[in-house]
Amino acid sequence: MMNQTVKAILLTSMLPFAANAAQELTPWYVGGGLGVNNYEPSCDMKTMKVCGEDAPYAWDVFGGYLFNDYFGVELGYRDLGRAEWIDYSNKLNDVGAKGMSLGVVGFWPIANRWSLSVEAGAMNYLLSNNKEYGSEYYSDSGVAPYLGAGIGYNITENLKLQAKYRRYENLDEDRWNTLEMESNYWGLELSYRFGKSAPTVLAPVIAAVIDSDNDGVIDSLDKCPDTPATHKVDANGCSIYKQITEQRDLGSILFANDSSVVKSESIARIEKLANYMNKNPQSKVLISGHASDVGKADYNMQLSDKRANAVAEILINKFGISKDRVSAKGFGITKPVIQGRSNEANKANRRIEAHVTGVRKEALIK
Repeated sequence: MMNQTVKAILLTSMLPFAANAAQELTPWYVGGGLGVNNYEPSCDMKTMKVCGEDAPYAWDVFGGYLFNDYFGVELGYRDLGRAEWIDYSNKLNDVGAKGMSLGVVGFWPIANRWSLSVEAGAMNYLLSNNKEYGSEYYSDSGVAPYLGAGIGYNITENLKLQAKYRRYENLDEDRWNTLEMESNYWGLELSYRFGKSAPTVLAPVIAAVIDSDNDGVIDSLDKCPDTPATHKVDANGCSIYKQITEQRDLGSILFANDSSVVKSESIARIEKLANYMNKNPQSKVLISGHASDVGKADYNMQLSDKRANAVAEILINKFGISKDRVSAKGFGITKPVIQGRSNEANKANRRIEAHVTGVRKEALIK
């Protein structure tokens, strides 16, 4: 009667599985196990004459319900296999236990996907002895308590593999008082939990999109917030520039006849040149020296070199322009501004010219 009641409970408890299978991860699971079992203390029993061997395999199927992630209940059917021996009457005994089980199980996560488990319950067993190949068959039933422990690994969120140990007590045959046994079981179990985890839905965050300077880059990403709307900009909202090379003649500095000494009134012009170069750090200057057509050409060439170098030294030493940005060269009488040897021509040709080559930036326009 008790066996029929336990079977009915098992069948009834399995009904919700199909209904929940298509929903989110449910508390229901089913599984099965396979392992080896050892009955004891069969070699110490008074009725035994020769020890035999246990059958190699035991198995079970089960269904469970989780109250939470740490605690649940399991209902199952277990077959613990069989054992053989020859008793003192030289008859072969073939004994095995099987039946329904009901127990509680606890889980403890220890690492990613790994967990430990403990269990306790009772097995409503049927103990049968096919003595002398079934010619003297007899059986008895009872309730045997068991304890167990295991370690599990979640292959997926639904599928779990566990290594299990169980100890069964009081697997006794009380009707004729012939058997008093315990059992040790080791095995692997594979279980499946129905459903799947509900996806995490994050509420959308809508941020206001503002582009104050209308350059096409929103304010939260704009590193140049005041860019003119007509300028082309980069990903940071800053104007894109092109480099333009230009050349400027900053005018002449005049010298006295046969002299390379820079006049004091010319210092202001040299300072103006230095200021321009400081504001345009990529610019360079060529100081060209010239002479009037009086005297020998070779001498005038040397004199024009001295005049050019005199101005270059003032730029470098007095106004701090880097030496690698200043060059000087004399041209003698080869490039007069006024032809001839008149007083007007001689005065105009005794000069220094500064030719500045600069690079300036110009914004690209849309």
